[in-house]
Amino acid sequence: MTSKTLDQFLHKNLEELKSQGLYNEIDPLEGPNGPMITIGGKELVNLSSNNYLGLATDERLKEVAMEAIKEYGVGAGAVRTINGTLDIHVKLEEKLAEFKGTEAAIAYQSGFNCNMAAISAVMDKNDAILSDELNHASIIDGCRLSKAKIIRFNHSDMDDLRAKAKEATESGQYNKVMVITDGVFSMDGDVAKLPEIVEIAEEFDLMVYVDDAHGSGVLGKGAGTVKHFGLSDKVDFQMGTLSKAIGVVGGYVAGKRELIDWLKVRSRPFLFSTALTPADVVACTNALDLIMDSTELQDNMWENSRYLKEKLKGLGFDIGESETPITPVVIGDEKDTQNFSKRLYEEGVYAKSIVFPTVPKGTGRVRNMPSAAHTKEMLDKAITAYEKIGKELGII
Repeated sequence: MTSKTLDQFLHKNLEELKSQGLYNEIDPLEGPNGPMITIGGKELVNLSSNNYLGLATDERLKEVAMEAIKEYGVGAGAVRTINGTLDIHVKLEEKLAEFKGTEAAIAYQSGFNCNMAAISAVMDKNDAILSDELNHASIIDGCRLSKAKIIRFNHSDMDDLRAKAKEATESGQYNKVMVITDGVFSMDGDVAKLPEIVEIAEEFDLMVYVDDAHGSGVLGKGAGTVKHFGLSDKVDFQMGTLSKAIGVVGGYVAGKRELIDWLKVRSRPFLFSTALTPADVVACTNALDLIMDSTELQDNMWENSRYLKEKLKGLGFDIGESETPITPVVIGDEKDTQNFSKRLYEEGVYAKSIVFPTVPKGTGRVRNMPSAAHTKEMLDKAITAYEKIGKELGII
């Protein structure tokens, strides 16, 4: 017999979420997560994946992943610090350092793990972290885990950051102070003001940590937001995922060799979780080669992004101030947002609604992620559906 207290808690809270339009339904895909997907036997234009460059389904990466399984097996067999470090893990980390323009890099099992690992390995209860109010959930959790004092600054507000940096450093309360920001903010697609952040950091001797999950492979000819601004030698921690533009799974932190050495002996997900699988490691390394060797995929992605933004804006939709392929269509009300997404599905377009608590209440949006793999025909189908539903629901 299960706990009545638990049953009551779950039933009450699940019903509450459903009544508020905040309950998220999960739709299993029947096949690969490409530019077109199949759900429930229905083929849909896919605008919800963060597979920016189409590499998740790239034939070249599938081939090398299968070869890696034949040579190394399906698992690494241990944590990295026992005997789970294969020579291919070392090659991946060397490639990541080259990609990010740093002395060294460390790979983790996920991007979320990176932030849980790196922040708490360096910061503690005697320190303070200046964190952008719109930072990703994994940054928030990593900051909490560190037990450092968390000081939120208004989103991309450099005056607020400077004032809070001055107060924190001059108070004498903290041993170390870090400023941490997303490179690209995943809900709005805007880019962090890294030149100004670095300037403030130098003024007050702050460590700088950039989560470039949505910037790597997208900005800076693929190398990310830090490279885009020419600040590779000014940012202490460059964190990114291997699951978005890279197309596979995992995450990494790149920086000075001593930082990476420290993370290898003090970051708990590295110490206590089995290493990335051989297939994933080899696929990631080859994906990085593809990105570093040619800008063709980035060029296609940006062209599709510009096209979709131009058409949606022309129809009268509010697409915010995105500077990246992330294209939000802001609806506002949570239930209206969920309804818009459902109508898109009925018209053959898969673009998920994003509502509270992922974004503030009253700012619900349908988020679109055009990729290098989309064709103009696919995007035109989506634009036609947006026009029809927008007029039907009185949004445009």
